[in-house]
Amino acid sequence: MEFSFWNNKWENMDIGFHEPQANYFLQSHLADFNLPEHARIFLPLCGKTRDIAWLLRAGFRVVGIELIEKAVQQLFEELGVTPTITSMDNLTQYQADNIEIYVGDLFNLMPEILGPIDLVYDRAAIVALPKDTRTQYTQLIPHLALGAPQLVVTFEYNQAHLQGPPFAVDNQELTRCYETTYSIKKLASRPAEDLKQRRKVDGMETAWMLTAIS
Repeated sequence: MEFSFWNNKWENMDIGFHEPQANYFLQSHLADFNLPEHARIFLPLCGKTRDIAWLLRAGFRVVGIELIEKAVQQLFEELGVTPTITSMDNLTQYQADNIEIYVGDLFNLMPEILGPIDLVYDRAAIVALPKDTRTQYTQLIPHLALGAPQLVVTFEYNQAHLQGPPFAVDNQELTRCYETTYSIKKLASRPAEDLKQRRKVDGMETAWMLTAIS
């Protein structure tokens, strides 16, 4: 699942992963993290998610990274905001008031570029990655987050019925990925209606609170 895979998705607007409104678990459980006012929230592989508009309206600051520039361009168009665009070594930064989105490979993002964050909000990153890349991703995130907690949303279903993405990530897989860096607490689950409607697969959507191990 390299650039060409996701670029084709956006070129053909085959973006069923894009929710039409802010995520249910984000709205229901962000308060569980007791974030400070104007907290800075990092969204890896953010696409043009409507979660960003919701977070901005709630007074948070947003920083994200997305591989496909078209998604970021559409994000700012839908926000009705004209960004300042800055080319960097391996990334391009789109910036406006309270929002910074980087275009490029997540693995080119460094802590000194990202800056301090108060929360990682992963709705569509860990479930978008096959196992090998998922392992690399979950090794990178603690390095970038520098102790910040995570709100992670996953899908659980019979992988034999759907090859992904989104990939099935259950408690056992989340533990495999993060057991040395985060304690993991299940917040809530609900039937994954999107999977059933679009992919004809029964499954569950689950929100998790990850807290860095001291």
